Amino acid sequence: MAQLHCYVPDNLAKRFQEKARKSNLPVSKYLALLIEKEVENQWPAGYFDLFGSWRGERLERPDQGAFKQRADFD
Repeated sequence: MAQLHCYVPDNLAKRFQEKARKSNLPVSKYLALLIEKEVENQWPAGYFDLFGSWRGERLERPDQGAFKQRADFD
């Protein structure tokens, strides 16, 4: 398993350690989960190639009716 080293300001490190503690995780595991979420949160390959590729009947939104009048919050 690779090791990564980084430097962060002390106040940021303390806040990060507190979040890890509240999550009942070691700091390294908490950081690994955040990195995984960031790296994996990408569009799949070829995702944007699908736009305009629908071959079925035209999709139409049904009538939504009238909007309800709600009380103002003043």
